[in-house]
Amino acid sequence: MSQPPPPEKAPGKVPVDYGTTSYSAPDLREKSIPARGGEPQILDRRLYAQLQVFTGATRPDELAERLKASGIESVLYLDVNDPKGVGVLALTEDPALFAGPLRELLSRPPFGDLRHRPELTMIGRTYATGREPNLAYALLKKPRVTALNPEWPWAVWYPLRRKASFAILPPEKQGRILHEHAQIGIAFGQADYAHDIRLACHGLDASDNEFVIGLVGRELTPLSQCVQEMRKTVQTAKYIKSLGPFFVGRVFWQSPAPA
Repeated sequence: MSQPPPPEKAPGKVPVDYGTTSYSAPDLREKSIPARGGEPQILDRRLYAQLQVFTGATRPDELAERLKASGIESVLYLDVNDPKGVGVLALTEDPALFAGPLRELLSRPPFGDLRHRPELTMIGRTYATGREPNLAYALLKKPRVTALNPEWPWAVWYPLRRKASFAILPPEKQGRILHEHAQIGIAFGQADYAHDIRLACHGLDASDNEFVIGLVGRELTPLSQCVQEMRKTVQTAKYIKSLGPFFVGRVFWQSPAPA
């Protein structure tokens, strides 16, 4: 059977060959290869954290009692910038908590009587940088130890988003930029000035942020100064598209820190 003739090409149109591309699903497990020759580590677990903020709270003691009775690993902050504001930080490996028990708790009195401030909601998951000496501790325990340490009652939480230009930099240049930034956090931590919780929130944040950062410590001033120092790095000065909004709180009640 004869084949029909091919359609005529439109005048002036040049066919474009897009070539062929392929994409294989990535390994979604967290991985770390310690720099000093340790054994490679692989972990298919991570910790989720969510901050929910409310205003209109005149009896934070009642809120603390409900959180304590719920058994949810959490922190109740008093909002420094709102005399009736509070923040609830919840920690879990199972994000279904946020759509289940935590949702039920926060939708009923006394939390349900408060006004929710969705513009300050933050959510994220721990992630591996690839250099953790103890991957399980870094992803699952260290953030909980940090957030629930009774010796570190002050907290500053904020989201951030990098500019798209950072993502297309060569990996070596990205590494140098991130290393400069990380050295400030390491120095502040070693001096017991500020301790950080770093979370990824790609596709989780309503404002399309990429990371959530929590800074906690004994005093508020070092947390503010840590943010100030990081403004001087190449990452912040050149490659950060947005920072904030910031939530500043002091612990009113918190679950016991893990042993």
